[in-house]
Amino acid sequence: MERVHLIPHGNSIVLKNHREEKRVPEKKKEKKLWRGQADIWGKDIRICYVIFTTVVPVRNVMPKTLDGQLTMEKTPSYFVTNEAPKRIHSMAKDIKLIVVVRNPVTRAISDYTQTLSKKPEIPTFEVLAFKNRTLGLIDASWSAIRIGIYALHLENWLQYFPLSQILFVSGERLIVDPAGEMAKVQDFLGLKRVVTEKHFYFNKTKGFPCLKKPEDSSAPRCLGKSKGRTHPRIDPDVIHRLRKFYKPFNMMFYQMTGQNFQWEQEEGDK
Repeated sequence: MERVHLIPHGNSIVLKNHREEKRVPEKKKEKKLWRGQADIWGKDIRICYVIFTTVVPVRNVMPKTLDGQLTMEKTPSYFVTNEAPKRIHSMAKDIKLIVVVRNPVTRAISDYTQTLSKKPEIPTFEVLAFKNRTLGLIDASWSAIRIGIYALHLENWLQYFPLSQILFVSGERLIVDPAGEMAKVQDFLGLKRVVTEKHFYFNKTKGFPCLKKPEDSSAPRCLGKSKGRTHPRIDPDVIHRLRKFYKPFNMMFYQMTGQNFQWEQEEGDK
C-alpha cells in the first residue's frame, strides 16, 4: 500500500480535482477535517486535509486506503515548518513528496496580495519587505520573503529524505504547460499517464489553465475566487533589490535539486 504526501507551494497542484465534503471534527484536537474521494480518469484517489491545533497522529485521521488507491495529503506550511520533516519521516519514511515552487519574487508578491485581500489596512509591500530601505536591507523575517528562500527549507528536508523521494514542480511550467508537469508527477508516483493535454484549456480571464474531462459535459474545474488575483503595482526598484537578494539562494537551490528553474532568465526577459 503506497501513501503519497503532496506539498503544494505557490499555486495548488492541478491534480486536486475532487469534490470536497466538510466533516464535523471527531476529536477536539482537530480543528478542521475534510475528506474527499474522486475517480480521476479511472484512478481512484483519496485526499485528506487536516489542520491541527495540537499534535495528533496523522494516520489516525487519514481515509482508509484500499489496494489500487493512493492517499494524498496537502498542507502548504509543511515545507517551511522546521519540525515537519522529522515528524513525517517518523510516520512514513518511504513517503513521496511533491513540492510546487515558483519564482520567489512573484511568490512573495502573490503572498502579499492574498493577505491584502483579507486585511486591506496592512502596510504596503515596499514597507514590509525592508528592514531599512535606504540601505537596501531586506527583512527576511517577514514570512512572505522567508518562504521563498527554498534552499534553506530544503536543507532541513534533506536531513531526513533523499532527493529521489522529492519531486519539484515548476509553478511557472504548471501554468504554461500543465500536461507536461503533470506527466512528471504521474511518472514520479508510478501512475499511468492518463492526464494529458486534452484535459486542460487556458482560462484567459484567470490567467491559469482549467481542468476538464473530455467525456464529461460538466463545467471545467478552474481556480477559485481566492486565486489569480491581480497583483498590486510594486516599485521596480524594490523588485530589483529582491531579485538580487534571492539570486544566491536560487543558485543554491538549483544546485541542490539538480534543476534550473531559470527564474533569473525569466526576469531578464521582462
